[in-house]
Amino acid sequence: EVKLVESGGGLVQAGGSLRLSCTASGFTFGDYDIGWFRQAPGKEPEGVACIKMTDGSTYYMDSVKGRSTISSDKAKNTVYLQMNMLKFEDTAVYYCAAAASCQVAQDEFHSWGLGTQVTVSS
Repeated sequence: EVKLVESGGGLVQAGGSLRLSCTASGFTFGDYDIGWFRQAPGKEPEGVACIKMTDGSTYYMDSVKGRSTISSDKAKNTVYLQMNMLKFEDTAVYYCAAAASCQVAQDEFHSWGLGTQVTVSS
């Protein structure tokens, strides 16, 4: 069974930081690019960041660029999303998922985890 599990979410004040983790099991983690997505209440899911496992290239949505860093530790089957200077607008359930490439559409990502809640208080 292919499974991704997110962790590290929580309640944080605006301006604070969190590090989210995405840990894989059931497949070779390095065989896929890994993306972070988020879904706020009443909104559609949106891509946050993605990392290519071939060369470590990273991609970010404009609203988090400069505040967030995606990284990977293949030995631990884990991808991280470090989020700094959090804003109320970052409040969402954060998910990780796998795909053949960071450049594919959202619906081509698979093995979605159950998500971890990030709540930023204002």
